[in-house]
Amino acid sequence: MTTLAELRARAGKMSQRELAEKVGVTQATISNWEKEPKVMDGYSLLKISSIFNISTDELLGISTDKKF
Repeated sequence: MTTLAELRARAGKMSQRELAEKVGVTQATISNWEKEPKVMDGYSLLKISSIFNISTDELLGISTDKKF
């Protein structure tokens, strides 16, 4: 799972405030999502995955490797 903090660091040390402005939420919301990404609403999840060019599964830590 790639965390929001890791994604922000890879994006040139983007601050929580900068990401919040891009997504349209508060800095406190970004801080909360960094602790628990699975509480993100669908719209924000899609927006963040688009900003960082990753899948929503990757952002949520969902593995697509299925073992039967």
